[in-house]
Amino acid sequence: MKTILWATLTGNGNYAQSSSNNPPKKEALGDFAAHAQAAGNFIVGRRTFEGMQASNGGGTFAGMDIVVVSASVKEIPGVTVVGSPREALSYLQDRGYQTALISGGADLHNAFLGQGLVDELIFNVAPVLEGKGLNLLIDTEKYQYKEVELLNFKSLGSGFIQLHYAIGH
Repeated sequence: MKTILWATLTGNGNYAQSSSNNPPKKEALGDFAAHAQAAGNFIVGRRTFEGMQASNGGGTFAGMDIVVVSASVKEIPGVTVVGSPREALSYLQDRGYQTALISGGADLHNAFLGQGLVDELIFNVAPVLEGKGLNLLIDTEKYQYKEVELLNFKSLGSGFIQLHYAIGH
């Protein structure tokens, strides 16, 4: 199964932070929805999923397999909850999916990357700079230096640029 990690980053490389004063931009949301529709699923961390629920993002994803990875919560109505990245991938593979979309947040991304479970990266670079933020922190033994292959790049509009990479294993 192909795994694609999807994230929105700032121009200075941090994860773009969303809040009530700074909601996610429509360019990023539309792109995520398109990738999720194409995959038919997405994997998300519990805190990110709760944020999606609070912003009424759930209607866009009706009928999709949503897998929440959480060590602390065992059940959330309407979604599948698993305890690890490998369990999430096993669940989706058992359901017949060819692609798994890993949507967020930073801890989940770092867990998948650290275990070598990511085949492709999709980074939407937002036209903003943030002084504080979360970063991709990959296992320094496994990924001290790892070249990736640029598959595609495109403009999403309003200054957003998308970079799509393959990770060689």
